Amino acid sequence: MAKDPGRVLIFDTTLRDGEQSPGASLNLEEKLAIAQQLARLGVDVIEAGFPFASAGDFAAVQRIAQQVGGESGPIICGLARASKSDIKACADAVKPALHSRIHTFIATSDIHLEHKLRKSRQEVLGIVPDMVSYARSLVEDVEFSCEDAGRSDPDFLYEVIEAAINAGATTINIPDTVGYTTPSEFGTLIAGINQNVPNIGEAVISVHGHNDLGLAVANFLEAIKNGARQLECTINGIGERAGNASLEELVMALHVRRRHYNPFLGRDADSPTPLTAVRTEEITKTSRLVSNLTGMVVQPNKAIVGANAFAHESGIHQDGVLKNRLTYEIIDARTVGLSDNRISLGKLSGRSAVRARLEELGYDLTREDLDEAFARFKDLADRKREITDRDLEAIVSEQVQQPEARFQLKLVQVSCGSSLRPTATVTLSDDDAGERTVSAVGTGPVDAVCSALNTLAGIPNDLIEFSVKSVTEGIDAMGEVTIRLRRDGSLYSGHAADTDVVVAAAMAFVNALNRLVAGEAKQSLHPQKDAVGPPSRPTL
Repeated sequence: MAKDPGRVLIFDTTLRDGEQSPGASLNLEEKLAIAQQLARLGVDVIEAGFPFASAGDFAAVQRIAQQVGGESGPIICGLARASKSDIKACADAVKPALHSRIHTFIATSDIHLEHKLRKSRQEVLGIVPDMVSYARSLVEDVEFSCEDAGRSDPDFLYEVIEAAINAGATTINIPDTVGYTTPSEFGTLIAGINQNVPNIGEAVISVHGHNDLGLAVANFLEAIKNGARQLECTINGIGERAGNASLEELVMALHVRRRHYNPFLGRDADSPTPLTAVRTEEITKTSRLVSNLTGMVVQPNKAIVGANAFAHESGIHQDGVLKNRLTYEIIDARTVGLSDNRISLGKLSGRSAVRARLEELGYDLTREDLDEAFARFKDLADRKREITDRDLEAIVSEQVQQPEARFQLKLVQVSCGSSLRPTATVTLSDDDAGERTVSAVGTGPVDAVCSALNTLAGIPNDLIEFSVKSVTEGIDAMGEVTIRLRRDGSLYSGHAADTDVVVAAAMAFVNALNRLVAGEAKQSLHPQKDAVGPPSRPTL
């Protein structure tokens, strides 16, 4: 049996693989805010990014290592392709963390070897020990991944894994890169590795999987039964294509069904010891933060964190829940941090009271950010009778967005009605062109606002998604708006909240424009799609 840490380790890759979701790119401050919340959540490892991709990616990983990778913090990990330049950049970026890890990888499936790497199996068997040993010379903790392991020849996979462990790999990751395998197949793959790799006892087996067939979570749970002890997942299951295995679903499956999974970890079935170190009461807050900052809206029927996850519409269900919640609920909503807490703060409340409540909610703001959050709180308190924790979260989630934005919204004024042509007047501050005002008409007030902003910004784009949802109940509730823009095939998201949904739409549109500008200025490599150096000639 493979090396066993005694529990299931949670490796969060929201900031690396999750950020590869179309339109979900994050700036440094946003990445730092998510990393700090992931530390509060209690994940074991944060894969903070791909340092070699760009100067911005390197800086983000290094900053997270400095500010989140302290003595009581998680392992801070960076991704690197199997090349010395990638590995050296990764080592330098994660160096400030007390506990650091290099995660290096190379493809092992024949389809990847032939069409992407253009290398033979023998060439890969030579690269793996060289790169792993180089990484091990820089850090003590090295993870090695066999990309596309799910479609690799098992016998070749065993050889590669054995070579990686001999070279110093402490964790071996088995990715289902394209989400192709079924639970029984994935479990058999992990079992085969345990049985056929002679030195597997010297490493932790990890799994990484995509959700193309909707089977990622099921695959991971089957992998645990067969010896996997680290799960690589993301908040809300975000990631490329159909996303990654969902952290909240995995953690809560292991929490609710602990009695079922305990024996697979050598425990008594009734052992009360948690299977992971995750603080489940932080799950909802983490989900909302990631959704707000990435612009990736959580579907209402999403397990654990969806808006309907604990809602009961059926009369029969409602009757049963009123008599005993266990009739139709297997999870207490409070276990995942979901509550209807309301705070007795109003327009007469002081700055210290607001700061104290934000700290209770887990937000650690700088003096400048707190000043801005308090100003928005006072403005909201003038317009809304009852302030909830969700209102505060909506306010604060914007504090970390676009700290060095090119565009700043200064004014939005709209006229519309049944007999009026919707017209918007917008003032926008542009670092390149100064402050300007323009009016525009549209099919509705939001369309008019977006037309005016496009005229002022002068950046061609297509608005492909506009969604509005209420933060809380009531006629005076804040409206959260998410906008996604497309330009040259790339997507950029913006998010904002306000009691006026037209103002929120304008703010969200400006946020998306700022992401677009930043994204086009950022030349970033993709770890799997960009080759390491010039491709070698095909081997006959």
